[in-house]
Amino acid sequence: MAVSLCGKRALLTRVNFNVCPKRFGYIVLVPEIGEDLPEKNPLQREDGLPEFGTVTVEKCVSVIGKQAVDMEKQVKDLDAQVTGKAVKDVFTEVLDPLEHIGSALETTWGVAKTLYLGNSVLMPTKSYITIHDRARRARMAKFSSNNIYKAIKEAHLKGSENLSEEQKRIIQKYALEGKLNGLELDSHQKAVLDNALIKLGEERTKFRQKVELSTKQFNHVVEDYGVVRDFPPEVLQLFAKDPTHPTKGPWLVTLQPQVAANFLEYCPDRTMRWNVWQAQTRRNSNFGEKSLATSTTIEEIRFLRRDQAKMLGYNSFMDMSMETKMAGSRENVTRMLEALREKAKPAQDAEIKSLRGFAEKFGFKGQLEAHDIPYFRRKQLKALHHYDEEIIREYFPLPKVLTGMLELCERLFQIRIVERQGVDTWHEDVRYFDVLDEDKPVAGFYLDLYTREDVKMHTKDNFGWTVGIRNRSSVTNTKPLSALIFNFPSPIYGKPSLLGFEDVEMLFQRFGYALQQLLTKVNYSEVAGATNIEWDAVEVVSHVMSHFLYNSTTLREISSHYATEDPLSDAMMGSIQASRTHFAGYDLCQQLYYSAFDMELYSRKDFWIDIMRELWPKYMTLPLEKKDAHPCSFTPIFSGDWAAAYFSHVWSRVIAADVYSAFHEAGGNPEVLATVGRRFRDTFLAMGGSCAPAEVFRRFRGRDPSPKALISVLGLKKKGKGGEEGGKK
Repeated sequence: MAVSLCGKRALLTRVNFNVCPKRFGYIVLVPEIGEDLPEKNPLQREDGLPEFGTVTVEKCVSVIGKQAVDMEKQVKDLDAQVTGKAVKDVFTEVLDPLEHIGSALETTWGVAKTLYLGNSVLMPTKSYITIHDRARRARMAKFSSNNIYKAIKEAHLKGSENLSEEQKRIIQKYALEGKLNGLELDSHQKAVLDNALIKLGEERTKFRQKVELSTKQFNHVVEDYGVVRDFPPEVLQLFAKDPTHPTKGPWLVTLQPQVAANFLEYCPDRTMRWNVWQAQTRRNSNFGEKSLATSTTIEEIRFLRRDQAKMLGYNSFMDMSMETKMAGSRENVTRMLEALREKAKPAQDAEIKSLRGFAEKFGFKGQLEAHDIPYFRRKQLKALHHYDEEIIREYFPLPKVLTGMLELCERLFQIRIVERQGVDTWHEDVRYFDVLDEDKPVAGFYLDLYTREDVKMHTKDNFGWTVGIRNRSSVTNTKPLSALIFNFPSPIYGKPSLLGFEDVEMLFQRFGYALQQLLTKVNYSEVAGATNIEWDAVEVVSHVMSHFLYNSTTLREISSHYATEDPLSDAMMGSIQASRTHFAGYDLCQQLYYSAFDMELYSRKDFWIDIMRELWPKYMTLPLEKKDAHPCSFTPIFSGDWAAAYFSHVWSRVIAADVYSAFHEAGGNPEVLATVGRRFRDTFLAMGGSCAPAEVFRRFRGRDPSPKALISVLGLKKKGKGGEEGGKK
């Protein structure tokens, strides 16, 4: 995913558009001089919705090409207009024009993204990547203009009592983007920075390609059905060489994240589990093929990022990263990690002890090791709490879940969500909904629920996306428009699509992400929805929505047996709720370890192996295996966009748990719940990136955030001494 130097997202979908399993189509070069096109956007209908029915790759290319060239020319013209001029009103003279300049391209880009994920025949992968790169370059023009930056910086330094909170945030955004793009450097310094960034891009690409090759090299063929007999049907499909006949071998085990994770969880053969686990943790290390080793690449990436930060005036890349984080400082992150570790580590110790006892009941002998954990924790969860994913799935038919989720949002946020018929879409299964506030349409979204083999974007470790097609803007008079795209199984033989609980959770999270865009009330697209929200707060609303799934009332509203319509029993609800706390200490400690490792890696100069060995025993109960070199394939912080930001995943969970606790405290009182829901809408959903997230939280909660709520919902307070019972079967 392409980002500006400060790490702001160019896309909000968290999709790696450079790594994709599909390779349809051909490369279409985006013209640098756009074709003559009518003034009206040919990809847009009279009602303001995209013209999906007539979209072709060639038309997308032509429109993007013209809009990109137009945008760059208009930015250049605006830059010339403000050169040497005292700007009296920075919004009237600079920022409002920039809002207009970027509007058309953003919408067309959103259409292209939607097609890429929803129909790869209409938008092949290679074609989209070319479009994406061209649109991104054009968008960056407004953040890379020296004279526009000077005008905005001057307004930032002067300040103004006449500016709204939203306007001040926009000025701060442009000022920070400009600084982090090197606009305060002289020409020589800027050239040095640009050269370092080119090298950094090359090293990141090298790291990613080596990990890809190493991942593809490993495969293990299973011929014995006895090894896979306990695999659920949908899991077995991941392994079957012929997915249409998943029970017929052979079955192929790879290191693709979801495949490897499921194999470790369900495979009864310990030797096979170890083989997959060691291949995972030794990928790209010096213990394997030397040409694919990434240790030197890791150090080069760290060196270049350290140089980048120093050239821009920061002590470390971690300090630079804090400019775009709610946490604000490394010290604040460290305090939060330690507060969680104090509760999670003793809980993890108890969980491991409990699991050892449980495994022994099954005749397990020897030392419990990392490759044993997924297998035995699944069995323990089923034994202690009767958690059975296949039985639970029968109680979550997709139509029931969807209806219940939409009704919950209508009730909480005082809106109406109404399906509109006859809307032009990219496939007949796609549905369109209007979002109404006081019976007035304020936004809309497409919903593409079902998998379509060989047509729809589908990766092994991500089954759903939220695409912001268009942001709200009072300046350009545009309403929010989103697309939610999933790969849930299609209904078959009159049987509805049945969702596993993880699928239900993903649906709620993706819709929560969409709500931020759909219900925003800001005036500028640059701060609308999730745009300009600090990285460690951008997942908060998604996590808040998933918390509702562990509420008994919500569970009843979104579930019933697909055939008998029987409700979930209290016992089944209890097992779902218990699944969140089971091994929560172990899981949280893993996240804390990766967060601390990432933070130290980009704060210190010590060799990465020394940092890993120092931190591991502080966070993890089981000893580090001698040849474990997991950082060598840890793409998020080396080739991905989470360098010096991995803690954001934990931070957002802390904030979300604290936010949801306000709903929990309301109990079942409808009036109090409505009040809390309205306050949540007026803050987290309405304000988007127009207000600092720490201030948004204070306005919602009336205080600063605390990790206590997350510690409580994960049951970590209770586990420090005895843990869960290990002897029951």
